[in-house]
Order: sequence, then structure tokens, then C-alpha cells
Amino acid sequence: MTPNAPLSPELRESIVELAYRAGNAIMEVYESDFAVQHKDDRSPLTAADLASHRCIVEALARLTPDIPVLSEESADEIDTATRRGWTRLWIVDPLDGTREFVKRNGEFTVNIALVDDGEPVFGVVQAPVTGVSWFGGRGQGATRRGGGNDRALEVRRPADAPLRVAASRSHRDPRTEGFIGRMGEVEPVGLGSSLKFCRIAEGGIDVYPRFGPTSEWDTAAAQCVLEGAGGAVLDLQGRPFRYNQRDTILNGEFVALGDLSLPWRDWLGA
Repeated sequence: MTPNAPLSPELRESIVELAYRAGNAIMEVYESDFAVQHKDDRSPLTAADLASHRCIVEALARLTPDIPVLSEESADEIDTATRRGWTRLWIVDPLDGTREFVKRNGEFTVNIALVDDGEPVFGVVQAPVTGVSWFGGRGQGATRRGGGNDRALEVRRPADAPLRVAASRSHRDPRTEGFIGRMGEVEPVGLGSSLKFCRIAEGGIDVYPRFGPTSEWDTAAAQCVLEGAGGAVLDLQGRPFRYNQRDTILNGEFVALGDLSLPWRDWLGA
């Protein structure tokens, strides 16, 4: 593959299928009596994270041997200078929403995204429990695949009151509550993992504010889907999120939304 060449339709389809296979690997663990370990930062880790990681990394090495992979489960093995030298890379979260996985509420996903020069260009989000996949990218549209059917996605625009705002099941804070309180008439929607972005892409949610910590693999694939559907993931200065541009893989604060005309800056408060 030549540098920064667009993915062929065949390769895009292979990545969508790969996310589905990784989801199946997760479900084999989900349906068993699995154990939970903890990483140094106290975040949970299960055999499902590792099984999905192995499935994805091994397949990407075959499909695109010239594109390096930054996965949550192997990021500690890659030094910052090496990673920063990658202009094109896969950013992968083998199991986004491990806390939701442990709670067995089904709200977890597989995230695979291709990034070129900091811009997320194609991504897949797959929900193992339902078997539904969302995929796309800016200028490519976005698609929901489930039950053997594909459906083109489009955000809700204009977004009329009551605005539907994503409220994380595992991460709530006073700043988020203040933001929601300034939105006027709202309908909070509790949802875990990257599913929040996908629901915006489908038109089922309007806004997702996030002021707590996330990592690049939490957002890259979902940003592709949302941008393909006409929405955006913006930092608090209104700039689209970019990736692998800093020494840290931690994201800054952001607002994800469908209708870009919404006065989200006003909701930030003083």
C-alpha cells in the first residue's frame, strides 16, 4: 500500500469483518465465568480484552503489514518517539467499555480506526452483544450494519428540544452536570463506551460532552463514524480532534454533536 493511499473497498470490508470476529472472541469470554484483573491505573482487564487484541493485531499485520498498530493492550511496549514518527497508523481499542463488560450490561464495543497525519479517516465500531457494526469516515458517509442489512446514517439536524444528551453510565462529574443544566429542556440518555457516538450518528442522541479523561483509542473510530454521518468531535476551541500529535495518548476535553449549529460553547459556562 502506498503512503496515505485511500483504503480500497475490499480492505474496508475486511476491517469491518475483523471487528466482527474480534467481537466474537469477546463473546466467548463474556459467556463464561471470567476473572477480572487490574492494570497499574486500576482500570479493569479481562481475558476478553486480550483475546480481541490478539485477533485484531494479528489480522492487521497480515492485511496491512506496512501500517503500525497502536492498541490499548500493547501501547506500553511502544516508546513515544517511535509512535510520534508514525504518520499513518491503526488506533485500536480491543474492548472499549471494560467496566460495562464486567457489569454485563452489554454496552461495550470494539474500536478500530485508521489515522493519516493526525486525521482519523476510517473507523469501525462493533457491538459484540448485538452484532451491530457502525463504520465510515469523513466524506465517505457512515453505515450501520445489523441483521444482514446496511443502513446509511445521518445525524438529527436540526436538533429540536428536548435535546437528547449522552450521560455516561460510569463517568459523571459536576462539570458535566453543569453543562447539561445549561442546555434547557433535555432528555438524558445513559449509555456506555463508543455507543454514545454511534447513537449520535444515528440521530438518536444530539450531544455528548466529556470533561473527564479518555484515551485516543476511545474516540478515534467513533469520530470517523460520527463525521461520516455529518457530526463532529470537537475540542473546547471548536477544532476537530486529531491523533498521535502529542507525547501523551490522553485526549483533552471534548464535545461530540450532530447538529453543528447547536450553541454548545454557551453551555460550557464561565
